Amino acid sequence: MPIFCDGSLTGSSLASGLISFVASVIHNAAKILETIAIAGTLASLAYYVLCLCGAFAFLREQRVAGGGARPRQPVSILKPLRGADPGLYEGLRSHCTQDYAEYEIIFGVSDPADPAIEFVERLKTEFPNLPIRLLVCEKRLGANTKVSNLAQMLPEARYDYLIVNDSDIRVEPDYLSRILAPLADPTVGLVTCLYRGVPAPGLGSTLESLGISTDFCAGVLAARLLERGIRFGLGSTLAFRRRDLQALGGFEALADYLADDYELGRRLAAKGLKVELSEVVVETFLPCYSLRGFIAHQLRWARTVRTSRPAGYAGLVLTYGIPWAMLALACAHKSVWVWALFAAACALRLATALFVGHVALRDRGILARLGLIPLRDIVALFVWLGALVGNRVTWRGESFRLKEGKLVGTGSRP
Repeated sequence: MPIFCDGSLTGSSLASGLISFVASVIHNAAKILETIAIAGTLASLAYYVLCLCGAFAFLREQRVAGGGARPRQPVSILKPLRGADPGLYEGLRSHCTQDYAEYEIIFGVSDPADPAIEFVERLKTEFPNLPIRLLVCEKRLGANTKVSNLAQMLPEARYDYLIVNDSDIRVEPDYLSRILAPLADPTVGLVTCLYRGVPAPGLGSTLESLGISTDFCAGVLAARLLERGIRFGLGSTLAFRRRDLQALGGFEALADYLADDYELGRRLAAKGLKVELSEVVVETFLPCYSLRGFIAHQLRWARTVRTSRPAGYAGLVLTYGIPWAMLALACAHKSVWVWALFAAACALRLATALFVGHVALRDRGILARLGLIPLRDIVALFVWLGALVGNRVTWRGESFRLKEGKLVGTGSRP
């Protein structure tokens, strides 16, 4: 006797099968996402341990470096300026009170009406016995105005030993003697240093400061330990010899690079010279960023890293421990061990922030800002994702495209 299938039953079976298939796909995707999140969390835990080890090594070397012989070579400090940054006068003044025998300071601006000129004139009045000069650099030698100014300032420098640092840097009276000490070794081509951020009022500036002291500098120390040294410079301080710079083609060779400090260190290291991380830690005074301004600045920095150091940038995704642990918790919140993994990620992230920021960098404001670390890390992850695409950056009011680390003008202003 033939059996006839009911059409409605067949349709129901198909729908049931489709639902089961979709549910299976979702379940498998969730398992894959959970596995990725757990792997990301574990990688981040290993990274935090590396940061802690790097900070321990840095502190140990600080103790060894203390009390060394004082260098005597005269030095020229080159300070390109643009605008009146927060705490500018106090920062510039700190360079005029150095406990050092012979040095000069050359300031450079590209606009003869720049408001920073007023501060330089005040310094000349306050320190009449210190050689202080101001140059108006009228030529545009490349897309990077700061480096273009430096190229025009260099011929006016009297000494072979040079120091360049950002305009918003404040230093201690023994800065010159400690920074220049490693250059007594002829195999050292560049000395650079870490810095801590002093925030202006506002959430954006606070998050920027937190990122510098607990994330960026931690990454520098981790890279230094992993690569057995560093092969780049930081804009907080670049100390080098004139002849080594000239062997690279002078500042003109760097005039189109956004990360000129990184590029200078990379090129000197490629010549076989060592890049030394000084035990000195300086302060940088941050502008009053809005949250939007903070994100725009972070995107510019992230895209610069991506084009200058693509492998290192790709590896940054494994450093966001708290966001990875939150994702793992969302995927497997019923598992007790995932809660333990989340707690471990939070504890190790905070420990790294405290040890690197508070102990190694002596940033006394870290304690008050610790509660913002999860927010800062989540924002940083989205910035990392956003910087994966696009090559447009805004810098000093101008719009550029980045190509292999170089600035290419678009002819527009944001």
